[in-house]
Amino acid sequence: MADRNARLAALMQEADFSHKSLARAVVAAAARSGEAITCDHTYVTRWLKGSMPRGNMPQFIAEAVGRLLGRRLTVDDIGMGDAAVSAVQPDLGLDFADHPEAVAKTVADLWRADLGEAERLVRAPPDSAAWNTAALRWLVARPDGELTRTGNRAIGALDVEMVRSTAEAFSMLDGKFGGGHARRALIQYLHTDVRPILDGKYSDGVGRQLHSAVAEALLLAGWMSYDSGLHGIAQRYFIQGLRMAQAAGDRLLGGSILSAMSHQATFTGRYQDAASLARAAYMGPAASLGPTMAAQFRAMEARALARLGNERGCALALVEAERQLSQRTADSDPPYIAYFDEVELAAEIGHCFRDLGRSVEATERGAGSIFGDGMNNRSDFFATMVQAEAYIDQGEIGRGYEIALRALSLGDGLKSARCLQYVREFQGRVTDAMRRAPESREFEEQAREFRLWQRAGAA
Repeated sequence: MADRNARLAALMQEADFSHKSLARAVVAAAARSGEAITCDHTYVTRWLKGSMPRGNMPQFIAEAVGRLLGRRLTVDDIGMGDAAVSAVQPDLGLDFADHPEAVAKTVADLWRADLGEAERLVRAPPDSAAWNTAALRWLVARPDGELTRTGNRAIGALDVEMVRSTAEAFSMLDGKFGGGHARRALIQYLHTDVRPILDGKYSDGVGRQLHSAVAEALLLAGWMSYDSGLHGIAQRYFIQGLRMAQAAGDRLLGGSILSAMSHQATFTGRYQDAASLARAAYMGPAASLGPTMAAQFRAMEARALARLGNERGCALALVEAERQLSQRTADSDPPYIAYFDEVELAAEIGHCFRDLGRSVEATERGAGSIFGDGMNNRSDFFATMVQAEAYIDQGEIGRGYEIALRALSLGDGLKSARCLQYVREFQGRVTDAMRRAPESREFEEQAREFRLWQRAGAA
């Protein structure tokens, strides 16, 4: 038997709703949204007993009660979050909304669906059309109006700082232990703590800072989901982060989010999409683009072009990336792009030359791509595994195996689907002739001690 809906009962009492008057208000709310529904006092009785209505009914109930109370309510507030998860539409989060007011509701629905493990969103494949539409709409978007809100809870600069600082803590965990380690905890934080902040009362200035901070958190949620192999929900977080950055007037952050989309597109084999997204990231911020961000965007373009086999285009993009990075200063770019430095660029160059089949250059140019600080284990794993693959491609199997074992050691504590894919790609580069060599037997014995190798072998 379903549990009684105590939240809805309390709100009805606060609003002085009878069963019949709430039913009439819900019908009116649906009509304002262009839907004709049937609803009477018997529906309300079933809701209070714990019955979960279908379709858009939970949203209409929340809108009806909130309208009388003078505050915005969500389906969670009325005790019907589970109904919203079961009724979620497969295209939720793929749209670059016309108005910024729609973004807060969309991300709240995404967080709820994610926590409710709505399979058709969380594990869906990425949608190329959604990437391209979002990029185009962002490029040509006019500035939004004021972000002043009139909720009940007063929100100020301290609240914005709490969001930023919490996201930074999760970012550190992501880099050290992989996206799968704390991804769900981040989404729970956003759903439980950040959603009410977005619904609060704040000035336009605070609103812009808040939307920028939440856009950064959505960018991180996208990265962690992507790293966990959850490409459908990752794409949705990136798109909504892009829209929220647009609302904040933060074109630089929007460019960074497009760059992340490009990275995901390359990983999932959508190379032409990836190149286009990287170019949009570079073009969008225009004169406000700093050298570090410009270098990172060009490096993403180079990664895509290398996968396409476009050697000339890749070379031009890498030359421009190196030129731009050489012009960086301590205050030339936003703090969130500070991670991209000579070490990161060396890793990108190593990836490009490996993908172009130029393994000697991959080992030479990628040699300086290891942080070795214990805080960037995943980045170090990727760079080290690329080096191992490049040596294998050269036929230096002993050296390749030695470096691969180093990578496996770095990756042993990482919960990352991307790391697993790198291991499988390495395994695919080892030929049958190589497997017959004495070095291979010794390597296999040692590699079996590491969790990533075990998981790759069991797939």
